[in-house]
Amino acid sequence: MDLVPALEEPLKKVLGPATAKVMAEHLGLHTVGDLLHHYPRRYEERGQLTRLSDLPMEEHVTVVAQVADARLHSFASARAPRGKGQRLEVTITDGSGRLQLVFFGNGVHKPHKELLPGTRAMFAGKVSVFNRRLQLAHPAYELLHADTDDPVEDWAGALIPLYPATAKLESWKIGKAVQTVLPSAGEAVDPLPEPLRAGRGLVSLPEALQKIHRPQTKADIASARDRLKWDEAFVLQVALARRRHADAQLPAVPRRPGPDGLLGAFDDRLPFTLTDGQQRVSREIFEDLATEHPMHRLLQGEVGSGKTLVALRAMLAVVDAGGQAAMLAPTEVLAQQHHRSVVEMMGELAEGGMLGGAEHATKVVLLTGSMGAAARRRVLLDLATGEAGIVIGTHALIEDKVQFHDLGLVVVDEQHRFGVEQRDALRGKGKQPPHLLVMTATPIPRTVAMTVFGDLETSVLDQLPAGRSPIASHVVPAADKPHFLARAWERVREEVDGGHQAYVVCPRIGDEEEDGKKARSAEDEAERRPPLAVLDVAARLAEGPLHGLRVEVLHGRMAPEDKDAVMRRFAAGETAVLVATTVIEVGVNVPNATAMVIMDADRFGVSQLHQLRGRVGRGSAPGLCLLVTEMPEASAARQRLGAVAATRDGFELSRLDLEQRREGDVLGQAQSGARSSLRVLTVVDDEEIIAEARKEATAVVAADPELERLPGLRTALDALLDEERERYLEKG
Repeated sequence: MDLVPALEEPLKKVLGPATAKVMAEHLGLHTVGDLLHHYPRRYEERGQLTRLSDLPMEEHVTVVAQVADARLHSFASARAPRGKGQRLEVTITDGSGRLQLVFFGNGVHKPHKELLPGTRAMFAGKVSVFNRRLQLAHPAYELLHADTDDPVEDWAGALIPLYPATAKLESWKIGKAVQTVLPSAGEAVDPLPEPLRAGRGLVSLPEALQKIHRPQTKADIASARDRLKWDEAFVLQVALARRRHADAQLPAVPRRPGPDGLLGAFDDRLPFTLTDGQQRVSREIFEDLATEHPMHRLLQGEVGSGKTLVALRAMLAVVDAGGQAAMLAPTEVLAQQHHRSVVEMMGELAEGGMLGGAEHATKVVLLTGSMGAAARRRVLLDLATGEAGIVIGTHALIEDKVQFHDLGLVVVDEQHRFGVEQRDALRGKGKQPPHLLVMTATPIPRTVAMTVFGDLETSVLDQLPAGRSPIASHVVPAADKPHFLARAWERVREEVDGGHQAYVVCPRIGDEEEDGKKARSAEDEAERRPPLAVLDVAARLAEGPLHGLRVEVLHGRMAPEDKDAVMRRFAAGETAVLVATTVIEVGVNVPNATAMVIMDADRFGVSQLHQLRGRVGRGSAPGLCLLVTEMPEASAARQRLGAVAATRDGFELSRLDLEQRREGDVLGQAQSGARSSLRVLTVVDDEEIIAEARKEATAVVAADPELERLPGLRTALDALLDEERERYLEKG
């Protein structure tokens, strides 16, 4: 965050090339400043034991615990000398729960001597499941002795900091590295304006860094975190405030629809009445479109709340006003689905220039990367001449050859699937900056909206259209009760026999190279089995419990024309069961599909499960969603699935999702290409800080947009948000 010489010092000069290389490759830490801002995730008190009950699956963790039991087993092994192998099983406890550690082969000798009952140590490893019990296989460990000669005592006081770590770099090694660079914290430049810091009673940045890494008391941790939270919230909000300020200076063409045009004709042919929410959000959008500055609006809503209809009415309003509208979808399946549904909703109003087209009709075209050359040329010509008022497409819309006659509105569907440059390129195709409407079907808590979408005005659709059916959701514990899974397939068959259809969702495709059959050793068995795959599950279902039904597969590596053909057959009711990856997660609308079985459901996130579930119950018949898992009942993953099954409130689930994910995911490092800036700020709990920081940042930027009078803040902003990341924040 602070670009000053001491904090800019490369870690290889301070810690040596080997340690620096591991820190750079596995934690993204390159400088002294990076390491100082790699804060402990939590702290253990010497003399107290940690809780083992909430360990996250498949993640590297560090725990402080006491050895309760250690047993050495021998077993036959072709690879071991004289046919004997060895396995050391160590049980550690926190007083209320237990965790098993497993060591194999030559790796048993040292821990067998050191990990005796009663010994306390820090253990680091990847949490896995074996025989339905949580375990760490071959964990690294560091003994905690009471005598002061222990090397851990050199850097850990009464409170032991536990750092976000990896398999290659344990927490205690990071702690020792921090001890080496901590004197440089005194040179950190404070980014907060002095009146703000003093007015809120916050400690200085050097003091906060010292206290976060080497606290003497819990009060030290609290004061350090309060200060560092403000740094993160304030610098982010300044970046967003500067984007809002810059956007407010941009010109745009006002787009006001006429009273008797395409929009009016479309509304007249709708077979239903818009919900109050749809009418309210449409008014907000139309007011923005009528201004001389570009609209920047986020449209979020529950699965199935009618966002596409609202977006279509906005596009029709722009076409009425003489402009063109483009909708950007993340996948070809979704682009084709949107094109089909828009053309169906518009009817003859989508047949501009064609025989039978209505008086106010426009042309609605589809542009994807897999189109043939002739069809592509026709679409490009229609866009360049203005013949096509609406285009729906994938990233193919962004290519240099695509020219618009007068692009007035860009609608980005499921924006988190797109990179910054992609959205920028499309917005740059207008004569003046076009209006922007970003849609997401993932409900977002207010704090996240302020943090991630801080430069967008937000519209919320929280009302489902009349006629939507309830969805019953149940967890199917396949390992505990295998007959429940058999019953799940019976339920699918019952739905099909009743004239309906079903989805089966799997975490992966199944033709990956690493799927080759491998001989598994005892060590391998300690790892969790690979995720279930579409191709394997589809074959088993077609031969087994769903024999006689038409089962088809859909996944992202199929040819576009094959994907479209599969979706058309499913939409037409020709296919009974569609076994798919998450390619069906958003936008896919088949009202006759009433059942969904999600295999290995614990491998999906909460919001993703909510999205997937939203594919059923879209018609008049009730929906059924079955979440299949092999995770033990006491695990956090099973509890998460239980929460999903218990509620259909997307906002409640999004909050749960946020609480269970690392805060670093909030800004979506996959979206921005940079490590998340959120280390101590928690967007669930720190709503008040975020709101106050937004208010302070807006005032600071209004008074000094270039931050000329605040060089410390400017420096922090430059370090935190390089140019690419600022552009990312501009779009959310």
